[in-house]
Amino acid sequence: MQYWLMKSEPDEVSMDDVMASPNRTTAWFGVRNYQARNFMRDAMREGDGVLFYHSSCAQPGIAGLARIVSQPYPDASQFDPVSPYYDPKASPEQPRWISIDVQGTHKTRLLPLAELRSIPELAEMVVLQKGSRLSITPVTPDQWRYIEALLTGAA
Repeated sequence: MQYWLMKSEPDEVSMDDVMASPNRTTAWFGVRNYQARNFMRDAMREGDGVLFYHSSCAQPGIAGLARIVSQPYPDASQFDPVSPYYDPKASPEQPRWISIDVQGTHKTRLLPLAELRSIPELAEMVVLQKGSRLSITPVTPDQWRYIEALLTGAA
């Protein structure tokens, strides 16, 4: 089992949106960075843990816990000319971008970026590194356990 931090802009898809969706599940689509796409395509597996992170908002931070619940599949938005995620170089025969389904497991209190930065045990998290802008980053098992305990009250 692996662990991931996945960023979403809450005005696009928030943790509340995920928890209100059927089966608390949403398609993770619109990823247009090759490294993040490769994580989804090559490394993510059903059952992997996800830290659901709100980004590009007034107070960015971890808003809940989730898990991967599908295999990767072609992102339909790449084929839709009216989508902001349209890619004219993609075709159904040769898709360039993929989606993966994420299921919310726990909505938690917001764990703000500023608080994450203040925790020495989390100093090596990729999201906290200078210049880190990827929408999907790996999380170590120790980082996952620390954050999970902090957010679920087991700490």
